[in-house]
Amino acid sequence: MKFDPWNPEFVAHPYDVYRELRDSGPVSFFEPTGQWLIPHHADANALLRDRRLGRSYLHVASHEEFGRQAEPDFQEPFWRVTRAGMLDVEPPVHTRLRRLVSKAFTPRMVESLRPRVRAIAAGLVDAFVERGGGDLLADVAEPLPVTVIAEMLGVPESDRHLLRPWSADICGMYELNPSLEAQHTAVRAASEFSDYLRGLARERRDAPGDDMISAMAQVVDDGDRLTEDELIGTCVLLLNAGHEATVNVTGNGWWSLFRNPGELDRLRADPGLLPTAVEELMRWDTPLQMFERWVLEDIEVGDVTIPRGAEVALLFGSANRDAEVFPDPDRLDVGRADNPHISFGAGIHFCLGAPLARVELVESFGALLKAAPKLALAAEPVWKPNYVIRGLESLHVTV
Repeated sequence: MKFDPWNPEFVAHPYDVYRELRDSGPVSFFEPTGQWLIPHHADANALLRDRRLGRSYLHVASHEEFGRQAEPDFQEPFWRVTRAGMLDVEPPVHTRLRRLVSKAFTPRMVESLRPRVRAIAAGLVDAFVERGGGDLLADVAEPLPVTVIAEMLGVPESDRHLLRPWSADICGMYELNPSLEAQHTAVRAASEFSDYLRGLARERRDAPGDDMISAMAQVVDDGDRLTEDELIGTCVLLLNAGHEATVNVTGNGWWSLFRNPGELDRLRADPGLLPTAVEELMRWDTPLQMFERWVLEDIEVGDVTIPRGAEVALLFGSANRDAEVFPDPDRLDVGRADNPHISFGAGIHFCLGAPLARVELVESFGALLKAAPKLALAAEPVWKPNYVIRGLESLHVTV
């Protein structure tokens, strides 16, 4: 099997192909997407921090100057929303946005959420156990981060059912060569999500509450504040990143433990291993398999020159299994102490929500270990067709 992100067999188990890519050299050119694949941890980690690359090139050149076609007009509502957040922009815009958002999204604020996260997780798990199990993704993994982030932002409970579908549809645009249907679906979701949040943001500007939308609407730093578009783009990013990553780490993680029963037994015997176990589950089968960046100036990776205007695809799933960094990398080890995985990225685009994701995951896994000590797989799961953001369709279990 070769690198083929549209092949269900590859999506289900890409790791043998990754090993071949690492053995074959520092880079490979993937013709179907015109990308340079970067499979090694050292290279991916370095390029994430290299300012000669960017998530966008529009701060240094137009599409035409960069040798690229402009996005079709119908996509404009999608890019207007996503480029108002910090993920798809570069300094100085990124620096300013991250500084302002960080004033509202502080580590202390995140840690203060732990008791509430624990209570939500316990409530979801208790109801799940009472029902005798079911789909762990739909009943526990999805509602937890949706509830936490919706509460944090101040989205009314009656509207929260809208968030997950919007998030999933928007993320479809980030897959490789998305279909025209997926593109239109992402644009529609971005427009609807943006309109909804705009109304909410205006309400909170006039009548602030004890929530993050209100806090971001009030943040001022040396006279600078977030524009309405920036606030909305940030909320969309927090909701999307918060949902997709946490849901998929939970699903992929439990599936990983079921396939490694000795490690699951070890975790059940010593729940104190949970913080290291969560890091290891993110390393061993990361949800974000690929992170793309544009080359703004010629770079060299190994002995290969990658020219300005090219796109590199950093293979996080491969980097996290690199034997140069992780001893016995294909072995799941819930006690692995030295674990510099790059599942949250690195450099200026390191995931702002990483502390919250870690709190949610530790509390979610902990609640399930405690309330469902005999949790077992009921049916072999199926992977979604998506490769870049990779997760299971469902995970049916018994308790």
